[in-house]
Amino acid sequence: MSKLQLFRSFLPVLFFALFALGGCSEYQKVLKSSDSDYKFKKAKEYFEDEKYAKAYPLFDELLTLYRGSTQAEEVYYYLALTHFHLKEYILSAYHFKNFTKTFPKSKYAEEAMFLTGYSYYKESPNFSLEQSFTFKAINQLQLFVNTYRNSPRLEECNQLIIELRQKLERKAYINAKQYYTIGHFQSASIALANMIADFPDTKYREEVMYLIVKSRYELARFSIESKQLQRYIETRTAAEQFEEAFPASKKVTETREILATVNEQINQMQSEIS
Repeated sequence: MSKLQLFRSFLPVLFFALFALGGCSEYQKVLKSSDSDYKFKKAKEYFEDEKYAKAYPLFDELLTLYRGSTQAEEVYYYLALTHFHLKEYILSAYHFKNFTKTFPKSKYAEEAMFLTGYSYYKESPNFSLEQSFTFKAINQLQLFVNTYRNSPRLEECNQLIIELRQKLERKAYINAKQYYTIGHFQSASIALANMIADFPDTKYREEVMYLIVKSRYELARFSIESKQLQRYIETRTAAEQFEEAFPASKKVTETREILATVNEQINQMQSEIS
């Protein structure tokens, strides 16, 4: 390869390096500038160009510089938005929530309240993990719905709330069923009953009510004698409620067999008492 060809092959790299150095040089000038309005202008330009990592230090500094001024509101909103676009959802939720408290009459207040809940929604993990951010998302989105009843975002919020509740519903179902699987029948009975109370329209309702019957029956069978009668009575109630709710279920045959056995035990125990 000739020297000319070698030089030409390095030209793209050289131009890129010079361009990068120029860009860095310009950014350093912005950072070092004492002109707050210029910094704000450049910060918004970086934000609009989706250069959020460059915009963030500027907004963060300007928040202090503009404290108490009319520009503080817009700077703080941009700062929260920057955290959101950087996928720092815990921080964005914090700042959006604080923004609505600090500037309740702001033109950005409605959007900030929505983005508080949406930030928590983005932080909500898989159903199998701890769900504190799911609860926070539901609470914040519901607060938005209650506060801005005419917002065009209402349908979106309601759909997000449904999605989040389905996640909690699935977690509650899996956890309750696990108690039954490992033979912790008392815990299973309580957890399953709580799930029905918390999610009365759950798609798992038939399976949950069936497992309540089974859990209470197994609990009664292995209880000490002094507790058996009451627990057989609770099993009977659960079996009757299941058949009333799902008379066509394939599981009714089994719950009727349990009910027959339970009634025999109840009659026998009550006769011994009398």
